[in-house]
Amino acid sequence: MLISTKGRYASRMLVDIAMHQGDNGYVSMKDVAARQQISKKYMEAFTAPLAAAGILGIRRGKSGGYRLLVSPAEVTLWRIICLIEGPLHAVACLERPVNECARCGFCITLPAWEGLEKVVRNYLESVSLQNLIDQARPQPSNLEDYPCGV
Repeated sequence: MLISTKGRYASRMLVDIAMHQGDNGYVSMKDVAARQQISKKYMEAFTAPLAAAGILGIRRGKSGGYRLLVSPAEVTLWRIICLIEGPLHAVACLERPVNECARCGFCITLPAWEGLEKVVRNYLESVSLQNLIDQARPQPSNLEDYPCGV
């Protein structure tokens, strides 16, 4: 169960937009990219599913950019991750709605994996963009001194 950079970066991008959009304003892609140290091209790779889901508004052109179409309190990390990379599963046999593993009826460890998946999902469903905004720490003035790692 590994959340990809797309999932992490999409979450950071949406929090940034929520924090900087003001009243019905659009946030420049260039500004988001600079603050979050994400290339504009990479951000474009995950904006389409967010727009299709009605979360992200995109306006092209000089006064364009991004804006949230819903309240930050309505968007959870679980929803973002599922839109960007699909639901997270602890083990392969839980990826389908019906567990087709021949051992599922008597698997000794299956309850543990189901429990882990439930805990992760419940937690990510409980964390909204608004929660992250409320917990935000001050950003350093020179982000170039703090590269984003992996």
